[in-house]
Amino acid sequence: MGSIGVRYDLTEKISARSYLTLTSLTGDDKKGTESMKTRNLNFKSGLFEWELGGQYSFLNPNDSWWIPYAFAGVGVFHFNPKTKDENGQTVKLQPLATEGEGVIDGVKKYGLTQLCIPMGIGIERSLNEDMRLGLELGYRYTFGDHLDDVSGNYADPALLLDLKGQQSVDLAYRGDEVGSGPYPPAGTIRGNPKNKDGYYYIAVTYTVRYFFDKYKQIAGLPAYKRDKKAGCPATRY
Repeated sequence: MGSIGVRYDLTEKISARSYLTLTSLTGDDKKGTESMKTRNLNFKSGLFEWELGGQYSFLNPNDSWWIPYAFAGVGVFHFNPKTKDENGQTVKLQPLATEGEGVIDGVKKYGLTQLCIPMGIGIERSLNEDMRLGLELGYRYTFGDHLDDVSGNYADPALLLDLKGQQSVDLAYRGDEVGSGPYPPAGTIRGNPKNKDGYYYIAVTYTVRYFFDKYKQIAGLPAYKRDKKAGCPATRY
């Protein structure tokens, strides 16, 4: 995962933050429960996210080398779940409508750009007045249930075949590849739409604090002689 962004100190403990993140998500039923292994689905998706939120430091950064904090906000992310077929070819899953999304009445097509709620905790260690090294644990709550292209029930395979082709049927259920039996009857539970998707991350952060020389322009003092406290923007990598 990689991200870059900015943070602006509103007070000595409260900051506004905004980050762009590029990462990926993966999932494989082979690593799950017995019922998941029977289903035998898997996916991988690149993910691009923009976050805007606030951060609260539990200790005053001007008085402590260690600064624990919590953050929350709003975000928007773009994803595109894919898998590999039996021939090893990468296939995009959303256009195949594996649960009949957008082609069967009552099953809505899901969008690839959605909203999320970023939240988490972290801790930073001041290296000097302008640089900090930290560790952050974040969670993203989403309002959808298709990050892995799995949400509701199995569609009628004959209907999928007619509307989207054989590849849609093949990738809607892959238990036959591991000897789990034929395609389940239409309406059989494939996922759980009541449980919305979410994802975690752990990141090492490096923050560099920059400052404007407005104080020097107003007071005539060299910038290096003033205190760099609240009101200083920061860039994180």
